[in-house]
Amino acid sequence: MIIVNADDWGRDTRTTDRILECARHEAISSVSAMVFMGDSERAAELAREHGVDAGLHLNLTMLFSGDRCRERVKEEQGKLASALSGHRYAPAVYRPGLARAFDYVVKAQMEEYERLYGTPARRIDGHQHMHLCANVIFQGLLPVGTIVRRNFTFEPAEKGYFNRLYRSWQDRRLAKQHPMADYFFDLQPLEPRRLERFGELARQHDVEIETHVIRDEEYEVLMAGELSRFTEGAAVARGYVLRKCAGEVNVP
Repeated sequence: MIIVNADDWGRDTRTTDRILECARHEAISSVSAMVFMGDSERAAELAREHGVDAGLHLNLTMLFSGDRCRERVKEEQGKLASALSGHRYAPAVYRPGLARAFDYVVKAQMEEYERLYGTPARRIDGHQHMHLCANVIFQGLLPVGTIVRRNFTFEPAEKGYFNRLYRSWQDRRLAKQHPMADYFFDLQPLEPRRLERFGELARQHDVEIETHVIRDEEYEVLMAGELSRFTEGAAVARGYVLRKCAGEVNVP
């Protein structure tokens, strides 16, 4: 079983509708829901209606577009977006002057998720993976026990030594308080040998694949069932279920 998770649920109508189509065709396992965005309210209603397994897609960089978002939340998130987008290594820099803003914006999104979905988020990842930024990690803003998305899994030659060392340190720190998949990949690039490896790993490990089905190529591959063909028949999991958390599915 491979966990195929669609990011950006609720971002806008087109994104939500395309993800829902994949969910109804059992081409994905689960979604990561954005709050305070243009289609967040409708997306939550659709998740309940269709039994879509939805976690929280923590958003610290894309400005909120929803009508229900308070002005202070928008202002504080705007500060974070500016800081985190400043340069390549900005997410790795801890900013004590923004600690209160991080705390406020993260909690506001958790509260909004609970309002929309009727339950606290039991799974959290981040838009552009900013749930792994230094302030979120060092401030301990992710509730203990929630399932959290790990860093991408890279081959030794794909990233520099210190890059891999930092990511490994983050994952070890997170694993002390959060269940996580054993491996995490982006669906792209759609190379046969790479997809075959997903199936090989899934025989004994929890493997999560991130997808953005608003991209035509990813949407077409998933809807055509191509992933199962390349992963030696490994099935798409029904819900975000880890072996260590078997039976615990976050379905609204």
